[in-house]
Amino acid sequence: MPTRHHSAYALLFALAAAVATVSTVPAQQPAAIADPIRIPFERYLLANGLTVILAPNHTTPTVAVDVWYHVGSKNESKGRTGFAHLFEHVMFTGSGHVPYGVQDRLTEGVGGGNNATTSNDRTDYYDTVPSNFLESTLWIESDRMGFLLDALDSSKINAQRDIVINERRQRQDNAPYGAAYEILNRTTYPPSNPYSWDVIGSVADLRAASDTDVKDFFRRYYAPNNATLTIAGDFDPAQAKTWVAKYFSGIAKGAAIARPDVSPVTLPAPVRLVYEDRVQLPRLYIQWPTVGEKSDDRFALDVLGSILAGRRTARLTKALVYDQQAAATVNAGQDSNENAGQFLIVITPRPGHTLTELEQTVDTLIARLKTEGPSAEEVRRATAGTELDFVRGLESNLGKAEILASGEVFHGDAGYFRTEYQKSTSVTADEVKRVANQYLTAGRVVLSIVPAGQTALAARADESRNITAEQHTFAGQAEKP
Repeated sequence: MPTRHHSAYALLFALAAAVATVSTVPAQQPAAIADPIRIPFERYLLANGLTVILAPNHTTPTVAVDVWYHVGSKNESKGRTGFAHLFEHVMFTGSGHVPYGVQDRLTEGVGGGNNATTSNDRTDYYDTVPSNFLESTLWIESDRMGFLLDALDSSKINAQRDIVINERRQRQDNAPYGAAYEILNRTTYPPSNPYSWDVIGSVADLRAASDTDVKDFFRRYYAPNNATLTIAGDFDPAQAKTWVAKYFSGIAKGAAIARPDVSPVTLPAPVRLVYEDRVQLPRLYIQWPTVGEKSDDRFALDVLGSILAGRRTARLTKALVYDQQAAATVNAGQDSNENAGQFLIVITPRPGHTLTELEQTVDTLIARLKTEGPSAEEVRRATAGTELDFVRGLESNLGKAEILASGEVFHGDAGYFRTEYQKSTSVTADEVKRVANQYLTAGRVVLSIVPAGQTALAARADESRNITAEQHTFAGQAEKP
């Protein structure tokens, strides 16, 4: 599609009715020399509440269009779960003016792509296309936002509901170790906490959802005032603003959204569980409740995860995989949702070694770390790895769009990537020692997944409560032994 240019005055008049607030970091203005990470961008709001972020980058003739809706499984309620993930599927079934299949033809069919992801806190729809397909991509995304319900009927909802239920069966219910994370989160969080249920939802809730339930969820959360549109790549900002106004400004603003009040949790005592699964080897999971995206402690917890597992010299990896040869795999890390999080260690033993033995080694090494703290070299290696991952994530237009959207949605600042970079690369040994002592306490969940009929393989089996497939959706903290 040809690109049309407008004078500055013409553009201002054209957007005057649509733009309510403008907060700009001019793309032409170089960042301060002290800024190690530079993503020139401009942010503004349409009158209907849509946040728009423009990040021009002319290195390749491609552009990413990234739409974040600030809605995830956290916005659902007990007995009505799985709606956000269901819409991840429904949004690809066609909308009022865009029949099913058109989006694929105008993205994948021209060498680009499209996809979506759902988390506890947000749903993300993204497209990458050659630059000359930016206008058609904006048209598609605006039509999904404004006119999805015009083309949504019972047959589409039922078809996507069945697809989601099958996806759950394949990835969780019938997958080896697939129940682990649902068990862990339902144990870590009380039943009233929206982080206690799984993003994909339960089969019972999905089957019980009526067409009205589903459509009401869309009307409440998929409105422009709950969305952030980010455009990153090879485009003309003035032209992009014209197209954004043309396709998005006419979409009605939604009602104000009441967000759930969710705080980090603690476990007053350890919870020990064993779950029998169709697996060949037992596996050990140890999870502690920690903090969410808005807490600076997550940066030190991230470093702690790298110090414990990953590279050959990481403490748990070195001890269990190489020195003792007791484990086949070891993973550790912090997982931060918007409002709360968890620190998890996962270990698969080698033949001849028990989960009890592995847990004892974990506890010994963590106790030593909590007493002595990590070395400066351990912290340096961990933060260097963090920095490398951070920079690699910004190599693509989509990577830039994602980090700008994340900062805007979770921190109210599209430029939060500067703070993220600075804080994640300046963690100290004292901070790591502090968070290890503060969060890796006795209040944790220890889950052993074992082959069917072999509960004796669980870590400290005589102290662990056995739960069945039907029980693993139990009410978490309310049911401690």
